Amino acid sequence: MQASEVARAVAAARSIASSLALTADDAIVLHDSNKLTLRLLPCDVLARVAPVAHQVAQFEIELAQRLAESGCPVAALERRVEPRVHERDGFEVTLWTYYEPVAPQKVSPAGYADALERLHAGMRKLDVPTPHFTDRVEQAQRLVANRDRTPALADADRELLGDTLRSLRRAIVERGGAEQLLHGEPHPGNVLATRNGPLFIDLETCCRGPVEFDLAHAPEEVGEHYPGVDQELLRQCRILVLAMITTWRWDRDDQLPNGRQLGMEWLSQIRAALDSEEL
Repeated sequence: MQASEVARAVAAARSIASSLALTADDAIVLHDSNKLTLRLLPCDVLARVAPVAHQVAQFEIELAQRLAESGCPVAALERRVEPRVHERDGFEVTLWTYYEPVAPQKVSPAGYADALERLHAGMRKLDVPTPHFTDRVEQAQRLVANRDRTPALADADRELLGDTLRSLRRAIVERGGAEQLLHGEPHPGNVLATRNGPLFIDLETCCRGPVEFDLAHAPEEVGEHYPGVDQELLRQCRILVLAMITTWRWDRDDQLPNGRQLGMEWLSQIRAALDSEEL
């Protein structure tokens, strides 16, 4: 979120909490990306704040409720208030349970795989309209092709990313594996280590595709504990996901700290992966 918007977003979250009889004298920023994640105190509520233009909060709330009802390992909404999207000063705010981190915070590969498998099992029971994973790939392809949006991307690197996104998207689709509703980005940053085990957050990226696409976001060891994985498909998905997140780092508007440095490192990793064996 733009620095100029942070203070307004915090004020909006605190104001909404107060209007719901939740005392929010202070707000601690836990994460700042396309949305702001806050811990409101002393009510101890987690608030997620995004510009109204995002228009994904209602979908996330409804999906989280349905998954929780099925016993899936997802973070719960704040139980003291009505589960809905609140709007104020151009922001949409949702209120969630705050989970105190456990030590150590790292989730074991086996625990990670088990939680993801249970999430996928619950998602298979749902029929909700979501994008296909290839829609996400197309977004990256359009960004690579747009020199105005990616002015610092060298021609050779632009060609590498474009070719990788195109060829792997085709190869994965042609493989014809089973597809289902996915989390979309179940990387470690979207997994909470809690006293009740690993819980997934940030459901706004849900899409349809093979489970290997989700596994490609997790540490490599997790794939070794997930049953029935197509290892070749997982390898392809890992390179595809790496090409996608590398593309985001070259967006002129990318605000990830050290994003450009990561973009350079990941380009090298893509070349190494492609050189190791032919697609």
